[in-house]
Amino acid sequence: MNYELLGILITVIIQALYIAYKIGHFEEKLNDIEKKQDKHNNLIERMVKVEGSTKSAHHRIDTIEEFYLKI
Repeated sequence: MNYELLGILITVIIQALYIAYKIGHFEEKLNDIEKKQDKHNNLIERMVKVEGSTKSAHHRIDTIEEFYLKI
């Protein structure tokens, strides 16, 4: 009877260690995904600024073209 209980206890301990390992591995992967998401969000923010700058540049070009067409 003691051997059966000891075997169950060892099995439970091994399973708990395996689960802890898998949770740690999952957290590592989650951190990697969060870093990639941060890079993506940074890219989106930069592209919004670029689009605003481009819109402003097109407006200035249109103004210059209108000025030269009047001459």
